[in-house]
Amino acid sequence: MELSLKNMQGATVGSIEVSDAVFDTPLNKALIHQVMVAQLANKRAGTHSTKTRAEVRGGGRKPWRQKGTGRARQGSIRSPQWRGGGVTFGPKPRDYTQATPKKMRRAAIKSLLSQKARDGEITVVEEFVLPAFKTQEVLKALAGLEIATNTKTLVVNNANTQKELWQACHNLQRVKSIPAAILNTIDLLNYDHLVLSVEAVRRIEELWAEERPRLPMRREGAVAAAQGGE
Repeated sequence: MELSLKNMQGATVGSIEVSDAVFDTPLNKALIHQVMVAQLANKRAGTHSTKTRAEVRGGGRKPWRQKGTGRARQGSIRSPQWRGGGVTFGPKPRDYTQATPKKMRRAAIKSLLSQKARDGEITVVEEFVLPAFKTQEVLKALAGLEIATNTKTLVVNNANTQKELWQACHNLQRVKSIPAAILNTIDLLNYDHLVLSVEAVRRIEELWAEERPRLPMRREGAVAAAQGGE
């Protein structure tokens, strides 16, 4: 698969061959949704906490006698139906982490990259360089690439200048910059347009183009060693 290659002035200078295994895979909405839910769940701190009636201060004495007052019987002013009382089945600190297999996360990223390539939402530049790492320079660069200012744009660049580029994009509400190594499902869903440098494209292909071979199991290695000894 080929994508158009531009310079920082927005002129097309050629094309770049990209891996079909990353940029030409089918869209799997169910998989993307599952990975997205897991990633959002893993961001939750899980520190919320409420007090039960046993933990609320006070309420050790029965508020009034059991019978003869004409009122409903009460055992404690810290019962859940009282103001200031405990909370019934309230949230307690918990771990929201959802384990997602690596293959699923990799497949979701490749599916989103492929869909953006089909929709024309990827701009590949030779190298995303700026005269100075300032917010105005980022706006000028995006305008030169014919990307509208109201478009949510994700800039993926090499890691060498990532800190300075992130600082330049940080003041822009609709622009974010990340290195290729931490490209993820949530960012690909949140941002409409993707700007990739050639180096970022090659890094993405290096990370996700091919499935990594599984390591041999210990049992298989032990069996092979035993057979060799015989």
